[in-house]
Amino acid sequence: MTSLRRTSLCLCASALLATALVASTPLLASAGGTPTLATVLSTTSKALEKQTSVHVNVSSLADKVSSTVVADIGEKSGTETFTKGKESFTITVTPAYAYLSGTPTGLTEIMGLTSAEQKKVGSASIAMKEGSTPYTTFKDNLTIGALTKLLPVQKGTTLLSTRDKATNGYDIRWVTAASSDSPKTTTVMTISSDKKSLPIKEVVTTSEGKSQTTFSKWGENVEVAIPSSTVAYGTIFPAKS
Repeated sequence: MTSLRRTSLCLCASALLATALVASTPLLASAGGTPTLATVLSTTSKALEKQTSVHVNVSSLADKVSSTVVADIGEKSGTETFTKGKESFTITVTPAYAYLSGTPTGLTEIMGLTSAEQKKVGSASIAMKEGSTPYTTFKDNLTIGALTKLLPVQKGTTLLSTRDKATNGYDIRWVTAASSDSPKTTTVMTISSDKKSLPIKEVVTTSEGKSQTTFSKWGENVEVAIPSSTVAYGTIFPAKS
C-alpha cells in the first residue's frame, strides 16, 4: 500500500454541513416573490464562500450497522472522528502536518492498512507533512474549501414545493446514479430560509441504508489537538525505489 485509500469527510455518504460569521442577504426571490432553485443555489453558494468554519455530525445506518462521523472544519485546520462499532479512526489537519490514528481494526478494516503496517503504527499517529499527497488529500476534505463541493449543480436538482417541517427551511433534492463503487443515492438538503441561507441538514438514502448530516456552529473557532506520539508516513509506507 503506497497511499491511504480512505478519503475523509463526506465520508460514507459523501456527506460530506448555526451561526454565520457574517450576515448574508436573504434568499433572492423570483418576480412572483417565491424563491426558485436558481436563487436558492446562488444565494447559498455566496453564503458558503464567506464561512470560516462549521461543525458536521453524520449518523448512518447501513445493513443494520450504525456509524457516526463528527468533524470540525476550519480555514487551515480540521479534525474528524469516524466510529463504527468498536472500529474508529481520527484525522487531524494542521497547517504543517496531517495526522491519522485509530483502533487496530479502524486502521485495517476502514483505512486499508495491512496488519503489518498497523503494527508499525501501534498507538501512535501517522504524521503526513504539508505538501505530500496524503496531506493534501486530507487537507482538501477537512478545511473550509471542502464546502465548495457541497452544493449540487442545478441540472437534475429540484426545489421541493413544501418546506422542511422541523426548520421551515428550503428542501432541495437530487439523485446520483449508481456506479461501480457506489449504489444510487437520493439526497435531500435543507437550507435555512432566513438571511443566513446556509445548509442545516442533509439526508442521503441508498438501497443499503440512510445517513443524516447536520451542520452547525458556523464561524466558531476550531481548535485541534496535536498528537504527542507520531510516526512518519514514510516509515509506514516506504517509497518504492
